[in-house]
Amino acid sequence: MNKSTIKPAKGSTAKRKRRGRGNASGLGGESGRGHKGQKSRSGYSAQGGFEGGQMPLYRRLPKKRGLGNAKQTYFHPINLSQLNEFFENNSEVTPEILLEKKLIARNEKVKILGNGELSKKLTIKAHKISESALQKLTASTSTFEQIN
Repeated sequence: MNKSTIKPAKGSTAKRKRRGRGNASGLGGESGRGHKGQKSRSGYSAQGGFEGGQMPLYRRLPKKRGLGNAKQTYFHPINLSQLNEFFENNSEVTPEILLEKKLIARNEKVKILGNGELSKKLTIKAHKISESALQKLTASTSTFEQIN
């Protein structure tokens, strides 16, 4: 093997297109740009979103004002009626167990609400609880532990 036998891989190189060198070249006359018009001129480059003078889509759509509150935390509500339905007597309720039972999504904080009745004794560990839920829990001898 010597330098004179080295060639590029087949199909890796292509001949340069010589535009505007007569009709016989196949790229003479308009040089592959079609007939007349803005796009056939030298120096043309379309701006992103330009629609030929028509009001562009990004200007026709209404603006979304504000980005919401970045510091606000959302708590997923769980009612006592749901706890009564999905848990056995003397069992523990934690966000991990609620996730296993598909009552909440991953990394969601939980707030226990007082809708419905609780007829079972449960040990509940959640991020927040409403006053009505806390009253119903103490009445049913269940316990609540707040977690962060």
